[in-house]
Amino acid sequence: MEIFEKRYEKLPVSIFSEVEIASELVAKQVARLIREKDQKGEKCVLGLIAGSTAVGVYEKLVEMHQKEKLSFKNVIVFNIDEYYPLKKEELQSHYRYMYEYLFNDVDILPENIHLISSSLQKSEISGFCKEYETQIQEAGGIDLQLLSLDGRGQIGANEPGSMFNSKTRLITLDYTTRMSAASNFFGEENVPNHCITMGLDTIMQAKRIIVMAWGEGKARIIKKVVESDITEMVPASILQKHGNVNLILDTASSAELTRIKTPWLTGTVKWSDKMIRRAVFWLCGKLDKPILKLTERNYNDNGMGELVSQYGPANKINIKVFNDLQHTITGWPGGKPDADDSTRPERANPFPKRCVVFSPHPDDDVISMGGTLARLSEHGHEVHVAYQVSGNIAVFDDEVTRFLDFIRDIASTYDFDRKKADEVFHQTVEFFKKKKPGQIDLHSIAECKSAIRRGEAKSACRYLGISEDHTHFLDLPFYETGTVKKKAIGKEDIDIIAKLLKKIKPHQIFAAGDLSDPHGTHRVCFIAILEALKQLRNEEWIKDCRLWLYRGAWQEWDVAEVDMAVPLSPEESRIKRMAIFKHQSQKDRPLFPGTDPREFWQRAEERNITTAVTYDKLGMAEYQAMELFVRYRFENDWT
Repeated sequence: MEIFEKRYEKLPVSIFSEVEIASELVAKQVARLIREKDQKGEKCVLGLIAGSTAVGVYEKLVEMHQKEKLSFKNVIVFNIDEYYPLKKEELQSHYRYMYEYLFNDVDILPENIHLISSSLQKSEISGFCKEYETQIQEAGGIDLQLLSLDGRGQIGANEPGSMFNSKTRLITLDYTTRMSAASNFFGEENVPNHCITMGLDTIMQAKRIIVMAWGEGKARIIKKVVESDITEMVPASILQKHGNVNLILDTASSAELTRIKTPWLTGTVKWSDKMIRRAVFWLCGKLDKPILKLTERNYNDNGMGELVSQYGPANKINIKVFNDLQHTITGWPGGKPDADDSTRPERANPFPKRCVVFSPHPDDDVISMGGTLARLSEHGHEVHVAYQVSGNIAVFDDEVTRFLDFIRDIASTYDFDRKKADEVFHQTVEFFKKKKPGQIDLHSIAECKSAIRRGEAKSACRYLGISEDHTHFLDLPFYETGTVKKKAIGKEDIDIIAKLLKKIKPHQIFAAGDLSDPHGTHRVCFIAILEALKQLRNEEWIKDCRLWLYRGAWQEWDVAEVDMAVPLSPEESRIKRMAIFKHQSQKDRPLFPGTDPREFWQRAEERNITTAVTYDKLGMAEYQAMELFVRYRFENDWT
């Protein structure tokens, strides 16, 4: 049965519910190999990667070294790539990454560490690359190569179009790759144009390969690598020719695989209401038909005869799914008072409700659910917005200069200390003149950037009718490092959220359930909320509290998963747009845009319109735009 389910897959794939579980498994496999080699008196040669994908693996290996006496004295390592040119002490250096995340905390011998140099002269690169290949061969070849997968199927820094017989070499990074790295370098203009990388043939010579990929953002390319043909335009597809490779995925990154997205095409499935809905919507999309026009033959001709035989006839399934989808639509996201709520997403009572909207960054609330936020406020609910992090690293330096110049100019009008204002302004200007990309700001500058974002958030809330005493700036400590790299979530972060929830005792919580945020903040903020709710699970009010999840700027929910859809009129779409515009420091060109060149308001607006079109094509009423939510249900059902 498993073979049939995986018949579309040309590579071995293992899927795990959590990144932490998957990372621990990889770390244990690495540790097992190290110990096996050590018992034989042999060296263990590892090919390693830098980047967020591998963080959990290295943290677990360090833990095993400290607690289980895993020794790295017999380990020889070769790093897969490095930006060029780049000083090794820079924040973005893979050299620095490997020492900070692994080498400094284990007993690996310095002579066994082989990293690609980023400070070579151009004339030295060719010779270095040949020598690097020689060192790998002299070490006996790579026993286990770890890989991550970039958005277009790159492994190492091998761009689409790289030749399959390529060796270690200097390559030029294309625009998309540089944009993907822009966040780590505090701007695209700071990303090096080149990279020195192991070639595809070098990688393929490894005796064993483990590829890791996390998050929805990798789902589409995973499908291409695993299920499509081998092509140089998807470099990782060459792994289909390797005899000992494993792909380790989390649930989100596996979402587009046939056995996950359309399991009814691979064998017998357990038909839940959500699965039936997903299958019917897929069939509607494939045939470009609304739900109520699907026929018995449509089901049978497209691999869904089993569904009809179990739950048919077709018109019965159609009506059930049509009604289920229609019941997700509501203009009353806080519940409609004195109404029959048996088929509504939200309960009618109590009304009005106390609502807490958690926004990871100071603009996620309006970008993701600005229309719903306006509706909740309009209907008279007690709406609180809790901004989890300051977002200060996403403010351009010249914004600080502009605000300090403003304060300097109005100092005399408001009887401020003009001399002090001038002094602060000039000190800041001088600091920025000498500041290096990624350098941590002075505390005063970081505070100024935080104040800019707080002011914008309060302005947006005022515009939506939310009072200032209902806006909460939590400034969770895990975020306040001054760099893109953040600390792990801790008890202090969780306690701050728990304290707020205990004070408000909300009937509704809205949170970002989006795990595709390229910088990871959304995921960490969501985990902190869940941990706070667990901490409060015995509180009486929590039994009458519902948790609704929205998506951030990067992706939208699959309609088949949706529990509540809030339609927006043209006027409400305009109100949402204007609320987003209040975040002026993030408009036109945000500091960390990701790979999508559109502004955040454009992404949100186009996404909401596309969602409305999807509902329309399925046979629902035609709306201007829609915002989608999924209800989070806890295993113990205490919500």
